[in-house]
Amino acid sequence: MAELIQAKPIVAGTARGKALVSQEPLSLWGGYDQATGEIIDRRHPLSGQIAAGRVLVLPYSRGSSTATAVLLEALRAGTAPAAILTTAADAFFALAGIVAEEMYGNGIPILAIDWVDFERIETGQWIDIDADGTVRLDE
Repeated sequence: MAELIQAKPIVAGTARGKALVSQEPLSLWGGYDQATGEIIDRRHPLSGQIAAGRVLVLPYSRGSSTATAVLLEALRAGTAPAAILTTAADAFFALAGIVAEEMYGNGIPILAIDWVDFERIETGQWIDIDADGTVRLDE
């Protein structure tokens, strides 16, 4: 039976994918290969994992506005995550989603969830995201 989470859509949209979860924040600048979707920060717990097409679940981003440029390029190239869930509104992720929608007609759902809900999500779970912020967790 699916568990439901009500998230706050920062950038609304729909998505489905397997969760890729980290307790550590990620800097996309130097940490994410926009050509392949691989997490390349060798000090990060998700190093070597492919986030393209997955629902990336992070407590928050680390870094600066360069994260926006990396995510925007990954969206253009088709190597971005299917969606991003964080514990707060993340301006860098949100800006990339908004600009990609305007420029390419291809945004990315960015949602904020409570810490309690963040702790419920495990790598490998299937996640369905509705435009209203409903997040369904399946086995």
